[in-house]
Amino acid sequence: MAQERTGTLESTISKRSAPLVWMHIGDLHLTDPELPNHLALRDIILQANAHLARHIDFAVLPGDNTDDGTAEQYEILRSELDQLEMPIHIIPGDHDFKSRSLNAFHEVLGAQQLPNAVTIGDCRCLFLDYVAAGTGGPDFKLGERQLRWLEEELEHASTQGLETAVFAHAYPADLADADEAKVFHKMLGDYRVMVVDMGHTHYNELANDGTTIYAATRSTGQIEEGPAGFSMLAIDGDVVSWRFKTLDQPWPVAMITSPADRRLVTRPHSLNHIPSGRTMVHAKAWSAEGIALVECRIGDTEWQLMGLDALTQSWTLGCAIPEGSFKILVRATDLRGSSDIDSVDVVTTSDDLQQRCANGSDDDAVGAWEEKHIVGTQLGPNRNGRKW
Repeated sequence: MAQERTGTLESTISKRSAPLVWMHIGDLHLTDPELPNHLALRDIILQANAHLARHIDFAVLPGDNTDDGTAEQYEILRSELDQLEMPIHIIPGDHDFKSRSLNAFHEVLGAQQLPNAVTIGDCRCLFLDYVAAGTGGPDFKLGERQLRWLEEELEHASTQGLETAVFAHAYPADLADADEAKVFHKMLGDYRVMVVDMGHTHYNELANDGTTIYAATRSTGQIEEGPAGFSMLAIDGDVVSWRFKTLDQPWPVAMITSPADRRLVTRPHSLNHIPSGRTMVHAKAWSAEGIALVECRIGDTEWQLMGLDALTQSWTLGCAIPEGSFKILVRATDLRGSSDIDSVDVVTTSDDLQQRCANGSDDDAVGAWEEKHIVGTQLGPNRNGRKW
């Protein structure tokens, strides 16, 4: 298993202009071998190895990796992760801390000590521990030491001109101490953190507080809203993109990484968020068969061929765009002839962007987004679902 084991030491990969791309495997809640969540994990790893390995930067497990945090449950997980052919970053959730200890989490799973920071290209990735400073259950805490570390890391990234992504188990507002939650959320805003990638909710959800995108991915182990799968996230310059792939969706997978969808606009003065006249469309596409061609369409216009940038391995097209609101579609076709389409809704003015609550919670959720498998019902145990 290719895994970061650097503790609080920095691991740095040489700078490049390629988008940062990772896959998110939703809360597993593993209990016993060969149950549906275990088999889904095995399928996710098989697909990742076949289609994504060596083409994305890492995978992340966002906590609640097992249901009870026992060594036996971590052995199930470790045996599968040993097959994964890409770096994996693992953070703990409340279920991993049921015994009030993370010993098995570290010793059996080999998970890195947290907090941890990794620089990849132009982005600083910060991995946090919500549980060890608490007393168990949903008593989520960062603690003074981790908050100081976080501020130092964000300041360091800022002085180095790096964008930042934070990986945590839940929304800032889910921290048990309201004052700590406010301090954490203020840091995210002050340092313009691009995205907080999370688990915990059990359902797909995106929220936008006007500065930071919050991305939660459907649980793999306790699902109430739809089929199992995994999400893909990218930071391309100053744009965050996200999409969910169900396990039964055929490959290839296409993903527009720039410009920003109107729901995810956080830099309204950037032409990558609010373009005018012309824009540069960036996309990624993956298939074990190899990609034959990638095409782009602006609204109802004709499809145009995109070119492959050898440096970034992104498909690109510079094109004229209309004023107002319109859709950009990208279609990737692999060498077997199978195709996939991704789309974003783009606006050329910030006048209609919604007002934000900006409190680090799901109050700024973008709502249902059918193309992204976001149902919008918040059907999970932390809102409207069963009490698992």
